[in-house]
Amino acid sequence: MSDLLLSLQPAITGFAITTGLIVAIGAQNAWVLQKSLRGENPWTIASVCTLLDALLVSVGVFGLDYIQSLLPSLVPVLTWLGIALLLWLALQAFGRALQGGNGLVAAAASEPVSPWRSAGQVMALSLINPHVYLDTVVLIGSVGAQQSHPGLFVVGAACGSASWFILLVAGAKKLRPHLSSPYHWQVLDVITGVILLLVALTLLP
Repeated sequence: MSDLLLSLQPAITGFAITTGLIVAIGAQNAWVLQKSLRGENPWTIASVCTLLDALLVSVGVFGLDYIQSLLPSLVPVLTWLGIALLLWLALQAFGRALQGGNGLVAAAASEPVSPWRSAGQVMALSLINPHVYLDTVVLIGSVGAQQSHPGLFVVGAACGSASWFILLVAGAKKLRPHLSSPYHWQVLDVITGVILLLVALTLLP
């Protein structure tokens, strides 16, 4: 058993550190939860988030030196793009809160949302946020690059990301029956908007 745990240690490390950092990224989690509660392609969004995390961690693990040389010039551009995107999403959430609605039915999308559109939105939210690169590529990547089996570390990191987003989507599904009043949706929209706004403010140079 000890030999098995030792051989799986890189995967366990990847799982633990990735899960811990993903939980701490408030803007992405708030947005995914919001979309999941509204039934806007939650599993598509969760799949894209997981694939992006696995890709970025892989880039960090196997190409850290090159990525670190690029980051100084990319961070300022990504920072301002990230601030603009987060502010736009926050304004949308505050706008929904002011409009109110008729509970769960009214809070859902007025028309079906294309999975491709949802995938594009989550890719924009994830890839324009400089924190994503600093966390997945630099921080997680630097840890993975030092492991005895970097490939196992990436597998563990991908499993950690998948586990979190599955939990987030499934948990949102269970919350839907409790959000039957306009007031609950307004509170949720305000909380989402505040989180997005605070994250945008933390990115200001």
